Formats: sequence, C-alpha cells, structure tokens
Amino acid sequence: QVQLVESGGGLVQAGGSLRVSCAASGTIFSINTMTWYRQPPGKERELVASISRSGDTNYADSVKGRFTISRDNDKNTVYLQMNNLKLEDTAVYYCQAEVRVIQADQIHELDYWGQGTQVTVSS
Repeated sequence: QVQLVESGGGLVQAGGSLRVSCAASGTIFSINTMTWYRQPPGKERELVASISRSGDTNYADSVKGRFTISRDNDKNTVYLQMNNLKLEDTAVYYCQAEVRVIQADQIHELDYWGQGTQVTVSS
C-alpha cells in the first residue's frame, strides 16, 4: 500500500511565501513523475507544476517565476516553494505521483494522490 501525505499548507498574506511538501510511503520500487495540482474554490483542479525523476520541471504559466518544484528521491518527497503569493493562489493543493510497485513479481506503475492541503492567501 502506498500513501502520499501533504503538509505545510496554511494561511499567508499576499506577497508572502509558503512551502508545501508531499511524502510518499509504503512498498515503493521507484517514483517517476511527481506533480502538484490545485483546486481553487468553485473551480476545477489544475496542474501547477511537475518534476520528472531526473529533475526536469514544468510549470503552469500562472506560477512561473514564483513557484519552484523540487524533489528528494531518497526521501520519496516532492516540495513546492511558493513565493510572492497572490489571492488567486488560494486553493487546496494536491500531490500526485506515478509510483512503480511490485505486484505478482511484476512492476506496475500506478497513480497515487494525496489528501490535499489548504493554502489560503489573504489580503
């Protein structure tokens, strides 16, 4: 069984910074791409940033230059450093990971999601 647990969300003033983390645990062979999504109030979930196992990154235009995604493969953890936060960054932030697990002597790649962490930016 694999679990993803986010942490680090909270309330911050506009212009401030916050770092959220997501740690994967369980019987993991390896983790491929890790991605942060967010769901603002009343809106659909959207991709924020992703990072491959080798460190290649991709960002939504709305966060480029303000957010930085990173990961620690030894700790199976992905981070999202958020700077110069804006009111519109308020959302529940979710991490998603492509996890390789061994089942019946075969390697399978499965998608796992965390439970989400609330980030609220106030004026």
